[in-house]
Amino acid sequence: MDKKIGFRVIEDIERPSKELLDRIKEFSTPELCDGTIVYNAMDYHIKPMVTKQKICGPAVTVKLSMGDSLMVTKAVDVAKPGDVIVIDGRGSGNNALWGDHRSLSCKVKGIEGVVMDGAFRDLEENEKIGFPIYAKAITCGSSSKNTNGEINVPISCGGVTVNPGDIIVGDVNGVCVVPAEYAEEIMANAQKKIDGLKAVKKEIIEQGKVLPDNYAANLKKLGY
Repeated sequence: MDKKIGFRVIEDIERPSKELLDRIKEFSTPELCDGTIVYNAMDYHIKPMVTKQKICGPAVTVKLSMGDSLMVTKAVDVAKPGDVIVIDGRGSGNNALWGDHRSLSCKVKGIEGVVMDGAFRDLEENEKIGFPIYAKAITCGSSSKNTNGEINVPISCGGVTVNPGDIIVGDVNGVCVVPAEYAEEIMANAQKKIDGLKAVKKEIIEQGKVLPDNYAANLKKLGY
């Protein structure tokens, strides 16, 4: 759909393969964050608010006008099974960007989950539906639904740039953003860190060694 800036809705985006998503889902968000060079963890306030279910899928991004959530409904319509809807709510907790009707629609469609730098409402009904919601806050306040916005354009959510099709992984630790083009490198780095930690844990259990060599070396440089 050809629209001017502020009204863009891009329905077709490039999505990573199911095989890649399945492999990435095996890693926790701390492990994936360890595998990145830049800091790709969303703000710590964004946590699983409805269900503790781990989510992993390509991002369908939503850019809103402040205080309005009309385009969230369009995003639900655009999203495909397995997608994660990611909403730039500018960190506001004063107006709900999501409620139980949207959760029900997504549950029926097979959407993976929603992540928002903002608030939602209808907690009890959402819990009955069981659709994963990662958000910053819960509020009883509503939002207007009559203003323009954009779908599948670059956004910022929880202090992290999210592009359409980026891989979103969320678990009880928080939310990590994995750009698809760097996924293999990030997983390799994460696995290297995991293997190193396994060796450290073995030393702790078998030798009682509580100070890893690299920590000891850094402490020695500082004169400790």
